[in-house]
Amino acid sequence: MRRDSTNDRVTVRVARAFAAFLCALALPPAGSATVAHADVAAAGTSDSRLSEVPGRECATPSIDQFQQWLASGEGTTVPATGSLLVPEGDGYAAKVAFLNAEWHVIVVWLGNQFDAQVDLSGSSGFWLTYSATDDLYVQLRPASHWSGGDKWLTPVPSTGGKLVRRFFSFSPDSWRWLPELGKPSYSFASALGEARGLVFVGKTPNTLDFRGLRVDDYRPPCL
Repeated sequence: MRRDSTNDRVTVRVARAFAAFLCALALPPAGSATVAHADVAAAGTSDSRLSEVPGRECATPSIDQFQQWLASGEGTTVPATGSLLVPEGDGYAAKVAFLNAEWHVIVVWLGNQFDAQVDLSGSSGFWLTYSATDDLYVQLRPASHWSGGDKWLTPVPSTGGKLVRRFFSFSPDSWRWLPELGKPSYSFASALGEARGLVFVGKTPNTLDFRGLRVDDYRPPCL
């Protein structure tokens, strides 16, 4: 009886150790969550694939392989024109300030060059890691209707200057147009099929800091 009891205790200890090992495998690495996932439910349905793909960068400055973050010269901004990318930790951030009560425009080329276009009709949306001191909008501009303000857009809420990560859905219900800028002459679905850039626009003073841009089912080529 004593020998059987000893064997039972050994079996229990082995089973418990194996269960603990399985639990440890399921835990995320320490320090893996560095940015608050704020207002995900309000902004759209999350896609876990976007957070599971390891970050990669290009040989030249980039954020999630997006190399072209540009001040367009429209509105008073700092910097006024050119790249917004600056060193930040082990990578880069795109930083810009909107200074006056006027429309400001900054651009991200989705294909890392102006004449590139991307078919995003199969994408669910994108994750944006950013901070903003006031509300703004992001437009999805197609190659065939690039110029002008009459674009489909979705609100980008202020974060109060805190760095957050939010999901923006490509569901047509999430996108609209502003009477002040004009009604688009094309459908949102057609814009997704020939997307050239994400264009951030705002009419109020704002301090913006972009740290991440992950588009579902799309990774831009490094140039």
